[in-house]
Amino acid sequence: MIPLAVYVHIPFCTVKCGYCDFNTYAGLDPLKPAYAAALLREIDAWSPALARSRVTSISFGGGTPGEFPAEAIAATIEAIAARAVLQPGAEISIEANPGTTMGGYLRDLHRAGVNRVSFGAQSFDAEELRFLDRIHSPEAIGASLEAARDAGIPSVGLDLIYGLPAQTVAAWERSLARAIALRPDHLSCYCLTVEEGTPLAARVASHQTFEADPDVAAEMYELAEERLGEAGFEHYEISNWARPNHESRHNLAYWTDRDYLGIGAGAHGYLGPALLAAVEGVAAGQLRYENIAHPRAYIQEAGAIQVSPAGLPSTVTSHYLPGGTMAISDWLETALRLVEGFDPGAFRARFGCDLGAAVGPVMADAASAGLLEATPGRVRLTPRGRLLHGELCARLLAHLWAAEGR
Repeated sequence: MIPLAVYVHIPFCTVKCGYCDFNTYAGLDPLKPAYAAALLREIDAWSPALARSRVTSISFGGGTPGEFPAEAIAATIEAIAARAVLQPGAEISIEANPGTTMGGYLRDLHRAGVNRVSFGAQSFDAEELRFLDRIHSPEAIGASLEAARDAGIPSVGLDLIYGLPAQTVAAWERSLARAIALRPDHLSCYCLTVEEGTPLAARVASHQTFEADPDVAAEMYELAEERLGEAGFEHYEISNWARPNHESRHNLAYWTDRDYLGIGAGAHGYLGPALLAAVEGVAAGQLRYENIAHPRAYIQEAGAIQVSPAGLPSTVTSHYLPGGTMAISDWLETALRLVEGFDPGAFRARFGCDLGAAVGPVMADAASAGLLEATPGRVRLTPRGRLLHGELCARLLAHLWAAEGR
């Protein structure tokens, strides 16, 4: 049995936030029953791969999966478990909004097997929530977290956003303090990014608002490291902190080069050689794929789902086998997100060459600049290096491309 993480995308939202560039849609709630049925048909189409798998985690993301019918969540979990070995104690997680995910619904989720919930708190400041187009109040965050605990869900987390245009360090510190006071099991802290094509990007372009000062955002990140460390959280990934034994096992699959199946509209998947053996017609290696994005088109295709000559469900709209350069770049980008870093021996085992031979000059420059710590058994970013993860990864990719003659 091959360890496998399963991601299920639920693309529906009550309101789509202006900063969001995920594959999400507001005003399509009437499609939910048909979408739930489409998920089951896609899962069935992946039966050959699932039959070889030991599912270690199932993650419902979106969108707002915490507003999808609990019976549809339960049916999806049951369909996966019927086609694969569901590891005892597998992490089954769901993202939810404060204020709209309460009592009875959370108990139904827990009975279905959900054992982890993450609430998109984002801020404890009412004005900041309005700027972010969030529809909950600061008070709803604590109420929803307590409701999840009362429902018996054993791991409850919060997501926060910092680096808003007018946000002060003091305001961010207040949000951190209120989050810590609720004693969540996990905290994710993300810097607001102005993504191309979003309403927020249009507001920035028309000077209705502005991007935050990156130096102030860096100060906020360092403050989160300090305050969360003092509160007993372990910083295990660039943007994630956890109480002991509450790390996101599903996300760790992404960061440690493990296979994951993506189900639903716009979902992405990544399958390694062992699982690809169950997908006839696909060459050996690693396969990355993406599903049809719009839920209506996804539902229509899933209604008469076929297996393509490449052995993939017809809900897959594009796929490719990452070449050496992109595979190495992807591997390093995710491995360097982990605070503990990675073992160079694991790189050698994966790619058949030494790390120094592949990207030695860039790694040496980063170490000299104080961004990287490299020992015989471990390579990891320093606290300063974590602030520049994206820039370092861009340099690594440029070096790999240059070595390829691009």
